[in-house]
Amino acid sequence: MTDILSLKERARILISLFAEREIKIATAESCTGGLLAGLLTEVPGSSAVFDRGFVTYSNEAKHEMIGVPIDLLMSYGAVSSEVAKAMASGAHFCSNADVAISITGIAGPDGGTKDKPVGLVHFGFSADDKETGHIQCLFENTGRDGIRYQALVQALEILENFIENN
Repeated sequence: MTDILSLKERARILISLFAEREIKIATAESCTGGLLAGLLTEVPGSSAVFDRGFVTYSNEAKHEMIGVPIDLLMSYGAVSSEVAKAMASGAHFCSNADVAISITGIAGPDGGTKDKPVGLVHFGFSADDKETGHIQCLFENTGRDGIRYQALVQALEILENFIENN
């Protein structure tokens, strides 16, 4: 189900590519609880690329650490495109990074609703001189670990797409 070695290899390649281009990364994570930051920083030499990671599991942390507006959290909920984009923008603004990626979702096993089921994950992406982007995924409910793994795979893909186009 999960191939951690392949994720580590993808992270190694990404860190190398970002280092070659002297691009720094920040992360803002909710449902993954810092797993993306952990994956990226397992790579030797990642300190040349990885600026910082924010684990903003609670709404208060999202607001206090990276400036997600309370009205967005109240109006749309933590698991929304609006909050994912605000998390990415906030991490970008509150860091020395050139790019920031955010992850917020429902990993389960509970917490899902009809409108926001377990497996719903939103990703935000903010980069210098670019409009903040968003991707929504509804992952198969393969359990908490499986959903978090799928979110890591998607986050790496977002970073890979960025580096391929820059």
